[in-house]
This record gives sequence, structure tokens and C-alpha cells, in this order.
Amino acid sequence: MTDPTGTLSPGTLAHSGVPVPLVLRLLDGLLEFVVGASLLAELAVVILDVTFRTLFDRPLLWAGDVATLALTIIAFIGGAVAYRHDHHICVRTIVDLFPPFPRRAAYAAVEWLVLEVAAIAAWQSTAVLESRWYMLTPVLEIRATWLALPLTVGMLLLMLFALIRLAGQSRAAVISSFIGVATCTLIVLALHVMQGANPWPKLAIGMSVVAVLSTVMLGLPIAFSLILGTILFLYFGTYGLMVALPQNIADGVGSYVLLALPFFILAGLVMEGGGISRRLVLFITSLVGGLRGGLLHVTVVSMYVVSGISGSKSADVAAVGLVMRDMLDDEGYDRAEAAAVLAASAAMGECVPPSIAMLVLGSITSLSMGALFVAGLMPAAVIAVCLMILIYFRAARFNVKKHVSVGFRATARLGLRALIPFSMLIMLFAGILSGVATPTEVSAFAVGYGLLISVVLYREINFTSFRRIVADSICTAGMVLFALAAAQSFSWSLSAAQLPQLLVALVGDLHGNTVLFLAISVVALILLGALLEGLPALLILAPLFLPLAQTMGISPLHYGILLLIAMGIGAFLPPIAVGFFISCVMVRAPVSRAAHLMISYVAVLLIGLMIVTFVPWFTLSLPQAVGLLK
Repeated sequence: MTDPTGTLSPGTLAHSGVPVPLVLRLLDGLLEFVVGASLLAELAVVILDVTFRTLFDRPLLWAGDVATLALTIIAFIGGAVAYRHDHHICVRTIVDLFPPFPRRAAYAAVEWLVLEVAAIAAWQSTAVLESRWYMLTPVLEIRATWLALPLTVGMLLLMLFALIRLAGQSRAAVISSFIGVATCTLIVLALHVMQGANPWPKLAIGMSVVAVLSTVMLGLPIAFSLILGTILFLYFGTYGLMVALPQNIADGVGSYVLLALPFFILAGLVMEGGGISRRLVLFITSLVGGLRGGLLHVTVVSMYVVSGISGSKSADVAAVGLVMRDMLDDEGYDRAEAAAVLAASAAMGECVPPSIAMLVLGSITSLSMGALFVAGLMPAAVIAVCLMILIYFRAARFNVKKHVSVGFRATARLGLRALIPFSMLIMLFAGILSGVATPTEVSAFAVGYGLLISVVLYREINFTSFRRIVADSICTAGMVLFALAAAQSFSWSLSAAQLPQLLVALVGDLHGNTVLFLAISVVALILLGALLEGLPALLILAPLFLPLAQTMGISPLHYGILLLIAMGIGAFLPPIAVGFFISCVMVRAPVSRAAHLMISYVAVLLIGLMIVTFVPWFTLSLPQAVGLLK
């Protein structure tokens, strides 16, 4: 991975073309095996637990202990693997505008910061290992130290990988960035000495927030920025010992429901690799392709349906974009128009279950995962209809071939092929709404069902492709879980500094003006979603804004869906959002023209958001109808 100047960008040696020593290749293989085995083992345990509980009324009581260990391995060792493969969420938009040498120095500074943050966290985590040596897990009665050990190992691995990445960059950039990071560290130490025995609580939270925002804009992955913010807060505050850092990070992945996240990610990649998404798109083409602007309508509907299976926006854009682009070219559609529609549809899909953003929102707030799943369906449909209306009127100016209808018999044949993929959606919602299984258990069976279809029926996944799917899954899941753990530590810092109470006081100044509050919070999430690539904005703002919405008398479920839509718009907002560029790449569209055409679609997305905002019925009616909301 190189930048235009020919120097290594912040990727790994494995991605740079530089020969990787045998010992590192063996380490990479070992780590992927350990994390992948943990994921698959926990998948088997969840399926066995549901089977024994349902058929024999004998649940596996030890499944919870195994789940905790698996989650920590996936989060912290998997998080290190994700960093090794450059999968962590980071914002390089501003840094990439720098001249060549400052850009290289900024890349190197990021690695020094990762090294410093990981070293502090690893050092402090040893106290957690020691304190938990005498604690036993509830059922298996193994020492709790084993559950905390992946955090220490993960931080040590991050230190190693940061050094490896520094070794692949130019010596001048590495030395100059080291001087810069060391100088900032010395300034922090000097301020602490000046502080003496008199705490500076306002300085603590101020430095914490400024450090998070500035390092994110520098290109530091969001998870490390959040941990850095917590370190500064603890260092200058009087809210507890530094050991609170690893304790809160470890507790951030202690919830059983978080297992749904890696399972849904794995299920989505199985759907994509097994050809299931392709069969759905072809069937949808046979249904709505005959409308004016037909293939663009197909893009919108396909994104709605595929989002309900994969959960990953990058997987959605790839699955739909790769299937649609040749058909769009064949019928003469403007690639820039296609990219704009694809990006707008993906933004809409953030509130279609089981999106990763939805799973994250349910994990960092008190919102019910099942209620979120049901609540997002109608708002997404409203926005999809708005987009299709715009496409219909714009299509009058398109100079494209008329889509040839395939006829009833061909449509029926395609429908039969899509019946099995559609049955997966039915299984997901039936399991959650009936109460037979939790979202975690349903997601585990979704993986098993998807593998059964892809391996046995379609025969599009073999051992080699399955290994690649598992490797991609652990990178994505490790990145997201690591970010959630970091967000837990930073959320604790904000709570300890009583920042939510300060925001409540500020909201009181609005004199109950809910419209103004909604406008401020939605605009903030759109803008931060564009700057921070979506999910980091949700991690930072949702825990702060959601309690405020409740004090304003706004339904937290309704407000949560609004945040998801706003985050989705921001994540695909040109000219800086990465999701928009991914959409352009998928359909091979010129970015500048696509950005110009995207203005109309962003306007319609905002109109759809306003409709959903001021008509809560779209969000709340389905959850109320199925008994998930009183």
C-alpha cells in the first residue's frame, strides 16, 4: 500500500509489497487461527445451547463463560489483527491534503500514538490480571484472569504491529514524527507536574475531548483516540486510578448480546460469497426493472432488501454495485447517476436491520435490539419511496434503453431462486419477534443457514473461500468490538466528568423546544458522520444525546432511528465521506460529477428524514403492533 509519492502509507508490510519475514507470516496465521477458531467455536456453542434448551430443556449453563472468553479474544486479539491489516476506522481526508513530507510524518505520528496508547493500556492491564487471579467464573470456575488476558495480549500485539509499520516508513518521517509526539508527551507531563496536588477537572475533560477530536482528524483510528482521551482524563482528573482504563475497556465487551455483531457480520459475508445477494438482486430486477428509470429503482429496492441480510454497508454497496454496474452500462445509464443512487440507497439502509450501526446503537444504549430491528423497517421504506419518486421524475431526461421485461415465467423462476434467500429474512424476524431466540441466537442460526445454502445447495463456497470469509469477518468484528470497548472507557470518562448533566442544563435553555433540539442533534450527527465516517460519530454522540431526548419527552426508540438515518446520510455525504467514494468505485463513476448529482439525492434524503422525524408513527407503529413497545 503506497501513497502517490511512492512511500509506504500506514498499512502493513504485508500490504506494501515488502517481503514479510517468515516469523511474522507464522504469527499472522496463528492469530487468524486463534480468533477464527474462537468465533466458530462460539458459533457452535450458541447453536448447541439453543438446541439443547429447546429439545431437551437443558441449556448449556457454561455457554456464558465461553461467550465472554470468545468475545474478549475477538475484540482484543481480533482488534490487533484488524490493525495489522489496516481495517480500523480512521479519517485521513485532511491528512491526505498535506504536502508529501508532512503527510508521511502524520502517518508515522499515528503509529507512534498507537504504540504509546497500547503501551500504557498493556502496562495498566497487568493490575487487572493480578486482581482477577482470585476471582472465578460462575459455572466453569476458571480464574477470571484468563478472561482479561486477551486485552493484555492484544495491546502487546498492537505495540509490535505499530513498530513493524514504522519500520516500513521513511526514516526522516519516523524521526520527525517521534520528536513531535515526544514533545507533546513532555508537555502533558509538565502540565501534570504544574498541577501538583490541586486537580484541574475542567482541564481534564477539556484535554480529553480536544485530544479525541484532534487525533481523529490527524488520522488516528477512532478506537485509539477514545482510549487516549480516557488516559488524559484519568491523568489530570481525580476520578480514579489509571487501572480504571483497562477495567472499562474490558467491561465494554462483557455483554452477551454483542455476540450478535460478529455473527451478523459473518452471515453477511457468507451471503455475499455464496451468491445469495446476487439472486435477490436479479429477482428484484425482474419486478421493478420495467419502471421508468428501472435499474435505478432496482438499486434502491435491492439495497433495502440486501441490507436486511448483510448488516454491513460496505458489503451492501459491493454486493449491489458489482451486480448492477454491468447491467447499468449495457442499458446506457450515467455512471455518475448510478453512483449517486447507490450512495443514497446505502445511507437509507443504515436503519434496515441488522445493520452494524443498529447493533452498535443497541449495545451502547438501553434500547432493545428487537425493537430497533422492527422500528427501522418503515422509516427506511419511507426514504426508499422518496428516492424512487425522484428517480422516476429524473428518468424522463435519461437517454437509456428501455429495460426488456423478462416475462411472467422468467420472473417466477427467478422468484423461486430467491425464495430461499428471502426465507432467511423471515427466519430472522420470526425468531426475534416470537421470543423463541435472542438476536444473538438468531444471528448464529443465520450463519448456519447461510452456510447450508451456499455450500450444499448453491456450491459457491469451498474451503478456501470460507477461510477468506472467516478472515474478513474477524477483521471487521475485531475492529468494531475494539471500538466499542474503547467507547465504553470514554463514555465512562464523560459520565465521571458529569458532561451529560451539563448538556441537560444546556437543553433546559431551549425551553422545551423539541424541534430545535432535534434539528441540532441531527445536523451534528450528519456533519460528524461525514467527518468521522459514520460509526465513530454514533459512538461519541449517541450516549450523550439519547438521555437528553428522553428529558425532552421524545421517544428514545424514535430518536435512535433518527440518529441512525442522520449517521447514514453523513457517512455517504460528498465530498468527504468515504462511503460515497466506495460507491463511485463500485460502479466506476467519476467522483466530481457524481458529487454534483448527489446534491438532489441528499435533499431527498433530508426530506425523508424530516417526514420520519415529524411523523413518529412510521417508527413506533410496528414495534407497538408486535408488543415490543408499550
